[in-house]
Amino acid sequence: MTWRAVLLAALGIPVVLLVPMSGTVIVWAVLVVLACGVDAWLAASPREVAVRREVPASVRLGEPVRSTVTLTHVGGRRRLRAHVRDAWPPSAGATPGGDPGTGGRGAQTHPDRHAVDLAPGDARRVRTLLVPTRRGDLRGDRVTIRAWGPLGLAARQASVDVPTRLRVLPAFRSRRHLASRLARLRELDGRAAVQIRGAGTEFDSLREYVMGDDVRSIDWRASARRADVVVRTWRPERDRRVMIVLDTGRTSAVRVQDEPRLDAGIEAALLLSALAQHAGDRVELLAYDRRVRARVAGTSGPRLMPALADQLAGVTPALVETDWPGVVAQVRARMSQRALVVLLTTLEPVVVEHGLLDVVAGLADRHQVVVASVADPEVAELARGRADATAVFDAAAAERAGLERAAVAVRLRQRGAEVVEGLPDDLAPRLADTYLALKAAGRL
Repeated sequence: MTWRAVLLAALGIPVVLLVPMSGTVIVWAVLVVLACGVDAWLAASPREVAVRREVPASVRLGEPVRSTVTLTHVGGRRRLRAHVRDAWPPSAGATPGGDPGTGGRGAQTHPDRHAVDLAPGDARRVRTLLVPTRRGDLRGDRVTIRAWGPLGLAARQASVDVPTRLRVLPAFRSRRHLASRLARLRELDGRAAVQIRGAGTEFDSLREYVMGDDVRSIDWRASARRADVVVRTWRPERDRRVMIVLDTGRTSAVRVQDEPRLDAGIEAALLLSALAQHAGDRVELLAYDRRVRARVAGTSGPRLMPALADQLAGVTPALVETDWPGVVAQVRARMSQRALVVLLTTLEPVVVEHGLLDVVAGLADRHQVVVASVADPEVAELARGRADATAVFDAAAAERAGLERAAVAVRLRQRGAEVVEGLPDDLAPRLADTYLALKAAGRL
């Protein structure tokens, strides 16, 4: 039923006033119902429309993508005048502007609805603009077709199941830091021949001695064979193993700046993986709490980053305590040789003291361990509050929390781990800088 049917019923009020009889009301109501029934019967059947929906296989979080629905009027002789709704869950972020010129007056309030006019045998595409707000798999709901009669009094409606999946990958906003870190990596490669030498660095080649070279890098045996002074050149370590462990337990669900702590860890993992790949190291990733949530292993080159993004797209926090002995078992099962093990978790004192300290002590004797954690800017903001008694109390609590985190960081360093902590936007570049520093020092 439409507003026109209501208006038609309202037009009977003067008739009833002129002929105030119960029969008048009944007759007019029957006429309205008959008019609506005939109008709906004359509408084209929505079940005579073939529906196909197309979306890209994947899209990054926050980037726009279009859902295209193709409608083909395959049967009947009546013209189809209808509104079509391309339904998606709210996290798909349907916004106005998907299909200009077809949304009609309601396009701004209902961005997933489109007006179509199809003659028998014709086809039409309608598009809905989606801007996803959540990682993971988005599954399209039904496509609903509401076909109007020629008088616009009533409509016939049908919903068609069109199974569709759109995979929303991590945003990877930290990739804006990749260019500067790659420049530092190239700088590291360029100066390795004259400035980097010591345990952990790799021999690269021999070249003739030039003024200013360190005399300690002279290879006397090679110089004797060539009857010329030659020096050894060194390069940063390559083909090392990097194991990234992403904690998906209870603490990863804490929201920091309107996002779960897990999302900042994913950003840091992606930036470190991209940097390590360009540096010639082999990267593995494990998302774990009490069981494996995602794993990427044995993938390198151009396939690494797509594989990481695909695996991390569906990772969500689990409201369970992380099994840290299980983490140690997973790392030892995968890493028989020395590797860089990065634990993306939290520095909460309870978590560190009841599991993480023992994990670091068990791994640091064989591997280089880095513990990376997200800092909450609201805690620092509370620590500056002095306006009233409540603010002073909050500031004292925030200050104590900061001191406790600093204390557990010291205890982790005493057990041989590097500790990296930063705000959500700073954690990824800080972790990348730590990786470059360790590589320059030959500690991988």
